[in-house]
Amino acid sequence: MVEPFDIEFGDVESFIPTTPTVFIRVAHKGYRMRELHDALNAENLEYAEPLVYMPHLTIAKSSSMERAREVFDLSVERWCNFQGPRRTRIDTVTFVRGRDCDWTDIEELSLAAVPR
Repeated sequence: MVEPFDIEFGDVESFIPTTPTVFIRVAHKGYRMRELHDALNAENLEYAEPLVYMPHLTIAKSSSMERAREVFDLSVERWCNFQGPRRTRIDTVTFVRGRDCDWTDIEELSLAAVPR
C-alpha cells in the first residue's frame, strides 16, 4: 500500500523545443511521484518511455511551438499572480492513454490499492 502524500508546485516551465508542452514543476516531494511512477512502471504496466519521467502538472500541450510559447508567457504571468495554495494531496492515480494532444482516462486507482 502506498500512503497518500502532499506535493508542492514550483515554477511554470516548458518542454519546448522537445514538445510544445507547458507545465508546472513539482518542487517539493517530486521524488515520491518518481517512486510511484517507477513502482507502477513494471510487469504488465511496463512501458519504455521515450523521455525521462519528470513530475509535473501539465497546463497545455499545444499543436505548435509558437502557441506553446504564448501559453507559457501567459501561464508565467498568471501563476506569479496566483494567491491560492501551491500544495495538493496525491491520493489517487489515473492511467491515461495519449496520442498527440488527446488524452483518454483509462482507470483511476486509490493509492491505498497500490502495492509497494
